[in-house]
Amino acid sequence: MDVKDALHGKLVEVRGALLAAVEGAGEHDLRRPLTPTGTNLIGLVKHLVGVEHVYLCESFGRPAPDVLPWNEDGSVWEGADMWATAEESSEEILALYRRACAASDATIGALDLDIPGTVPHWPAEKADTTLGHLLVWVLAETAQHAGHAEIVRELVDGRTGSDTATSGTDWTTYLARIQAAADRHR
Repeated sequence: MDVKDALHGKLVEVRGALLAAVEGAGEHDLRRPLTPTGTNLIGLVKHLVGVEHVYLCESFGRPAPDVLPWNEDGSVWEGADMWATAEESSEEILALYRRACAASDATIGALDLDIPGTVPHWPAEKADTTLGHLLVWVLAETAQHAGHAEIVRELVDGRTGSDTATSGTDWTTYLARIQAAADRHR
C-alpha cells in the first residue's frame, strides 16, 4: 500500500467513526450543546462538510458539490458551521457530508500527493501547499472531531466508540477505581 492509499484509508475510517457516533441519536440529542462551548453532534458533522469542501476540493480548483450558505454569507467565521439552525435538517447535513466526502475522494483519487494547491483563506505566505499536506491536515481534523463526537455521544446516552463497545469492561468498577485515585489528591 502506498502512502496516499494509507492516508486515504485512514480518512475513510475516521469519517466512519464520526458517522457511527451520530447514528441512531434523536434529533434533539444531535443538536443540543453538551460542552460549555456548545459542542454538539450535528455541528461536528456540519463543520467537517466545510473542511472537506475547502481543503480537498476548492484548494485544487475542483468544485465542491454544494454551496454552503454559512460560507456564502460569511457566518462560518462566527461559528455558524458548528451547529444546526432549527430550519436545517440533520438529514440534509449528513447528506452534505456524504457528498463532500465523495467529492474529496474524487480529488484524492485523481491527483498525486505532490500536486500544488492553494487554501483560499490562509495567509499568503502559507496558502500554497500540496494535496499530501492537506490530506494529512483533513485526516487530523476529522480524527479530532470524530473523537469529540464519540465523547459527546457518550454524554448523550452512554454509547461508547468502537474501541470500548466490546471490551467487556465493568465500567462502574473501572470508573470507581479512577475516581478513588483522583480523590486521594483532593
